[in-house]
Amino acid sequence: MKWSWKLGRLAGIDVHVHATFFILIAWIVLSHWRAGHSLASVVTGVAFILTLFLCVVLHELGHALTARRYGIGTRYITLLPIGGVAMLERMPRDPKQEIAVALAGPMVNVVIALGLWGWLAAVNALVPADQLSVAGGPFLERLMVVNIFLALFNMLPAFPMDGGRVLRAILTMRMGHVRATRTAASIGQGLALVLGLFGLLVNPFLIFIALFVWIGAAAEAGSAHMQSALSGVTVGQAMLTDFHAIAPNDTLARVIELTLAGTQKDFPVMAEERVIGVLTQTDLLQGLRAGGEHSTVNEVMQKDIHNADIAEPLDAVMEKFQTSECRLVSVTSSGRLAGIVNLDNILELLQFQEILQERET
Repeated sequence: MKWSWKLGRLAGIDVHVHATFFILIAWIVLSHWRAGHSLASVVTGVAFILTLFLCVVLHELGHALTARRYGIGTRYITLLPIGGVAMLERMPRDPKQEIAVALAGPMVNVVIALGLWGWLAAVNALVPADQLSVAGGPFLERLMVVNIFLALFNMLPAFPMDGGRVLRAILTMRMGHVRATRTAASIGQGLALVLGLFGLLVNPFLIFIALFVWIGAAAEAGSAHMQSALSGVTVGQAMLTDFHAIAPNDTLARVIELTLAGTQKDFPVMAEERVIGVLTQTDLLQGLRAGGEHSTVNEVMQKDIHNADIAEPLDAVMEKFQTSECRLVSVTSSGRLAGIVNLDNILELLQFQEILQERET
């Protein structure tokens, strides 16, 4: 994710923080200073929000480690002002597994809350329930309440909340994945409208949450639509067969000529009739800045290449684009290069299919 910095690794997963997270920290500092004009108050406020986001990281780690049990990796975890995001390589196709992955996060918050409750009860430090709140009270009591709130809030039946994924998984058992996703997305967007209305009347912050829910639900619906459209389509139907390949010892000046002479932006790099790398337009521009047009392709190309068989389902190739930084996949037939495919090809194919489906209906 752009504008993110790596904090470290946890259980083999990179943890990043987004630049906008520091806006939240600044707001906490300012609000506590205005309220108490005390450095101690500011330090306590910042310490609380950092501890809270440690719980958020553990919440996302719950998703990631449960997904790992089903053979699904996690690219990274990113902290945002509104929470955290565990970028899984994909969601489980088995509804029961999806429910397990979705529930793992809120269950972490429940375990944290129970642990804090047990500790506070053991040291006889629990305060009456009517004195507990998210905004006020002793540090550990507030942390306990916030974890309960996080567990409940994430179980709202709306994408991209965990409850929305549980709802989708349950509906999938009855009506199929695509229809279930559309239904769950519609419910989520309806809930977003309600949250937005409450935000206008009660708390403006709810408007931002409503916008987040609306966009998340729309993204899930769009993803399901794409999966449906690509169902049954092979890589061979979307690949480019009229393309240029380049050699590792070609200069960047040669690549510029090919780029300006046509519409191709990404090039497979071949040696001895075998694809050994990929040169994207981004690689080309970075290479020109670093070494000029006389630099060779071998110096700037990407060597982490992805291949697909011509008969492979196109939706499987889409997963390769989504789970890596690659922009181009080489397509082989009987071990020989037959074509290339990139996201532009796939999006063009989707547009054509949508128009043809509209004419048929």
